[in-house]
Parts: sequence; C-alpha cells; structure tokens
Amino acid sequence: MAMDLTRITIRPFKLSDVDDFMLWAGDEQVTQNTRMDSIRSREEALTFIRDVCIPHPWRRSICIDERCIGMVSVSPCSGDERCRAELGYVVAASFWGQGIGTKVVNMAVSQAFAQFPDLLRLEALVDSRNKASQRVLEKAGFLREGLLRNYAIVKGLVRDVCIYSFLSSSAPRPPHPPLC
Repeated sequence: MAMDLTRITIRPFKLSDVDDFMLWAGDEQVTQNTRMDSIRSREEALTFIRDVCIPHPWRRSICIDERCIGMVSVSPCSGDERCRAELGYVVAASFWGQGIGTKVVNMAVSQAFAQFPDLLRLEALVDSRNKASQRVLEKAGFLREGLLRNYAIVKGLVRDVCIYSFLSSSAPRPPHPPLC
C-alpha cells in the first residue's frame, strides 16, 4: 500500500518529539551519511533538540500524523553569501523509498525561498555513494553540478560528495503585491 503523502508535514521541533526523534536519530543506518552522530540516550536527544534543532534558523521536524520521522534543514549563509543556503534532510529508514524525501524537499524549497528574500540558490551536498538521496534531489528538481573529491570527513572517513543546486528562478514563488 502506497504512503498517503498528504499526511506528511514539516514543523518546528518540540521537546515532546524526543521519543520519536530517538527512533531514527539513534539508527546508525540513518545517520551513516550525515555529519550527525547517532543519538545514544534520551538526555542526549533532548539536548540536541533543545540546543541544536529549536534555535536553528530553519530546521523542521518531518512528521506523519504529528509524529517525528526525520528532519529537514535549510542553513542560510550570511553577508555577501546570503544569496545561498545549504539543504539537508534525513528520514527514518522504515520510511525510505516511499516518496517522503522528495515531498519534504519540495516543501522545504518552497518555504525557504518564501522565508529568505535574499536567497537565490539552495545547495545540497550528498555522499557520492548515496544514490537514493541523489535521486530524491533530482526528483525535486535539483541539478547535479559536479563531484567534489575528498571534500568532507564524515565519521572519520574522507568522502567524495556530489553538489546539487536549486535556483530561485526554478522555485514557485508567492505573488508579490502590486507596488502602486
């Protein structure tokens, strides 16, 4: 049975997400391609939600029927680089392959361009071996720009990453009110 994608929402994190958060954030299979270490305790999860997720400029809980199954974030740059931001996402392994990642990335793109008026470009960096995440970005309209060799150290290993972008000229934008 196919997932009803209308049940997917994104919203700011709440401390009450802690138990659901631990289910996926403690799963090595889920966190293996992220900069995030697997969460090992409820206290560690609460601290991460309180100190990292809630104060972040744009980090959202991915929810099904209000239950946290992952997260998506847009990290805007500042100063002369305020025209770009980095997109990241993670979804619980039990929900992989159901279209949730693509749906969430589309939602994040739309909201990010609406919320950050100077934003012209969203970037996503993906481990070159993570073909599923690359497909998610491509289905959401991101363009693969290239391979960055020996670009990141993740979990102690040097990794090649693919860089993807989505430009504001491609994004659905809310209509601007008339100037007069």
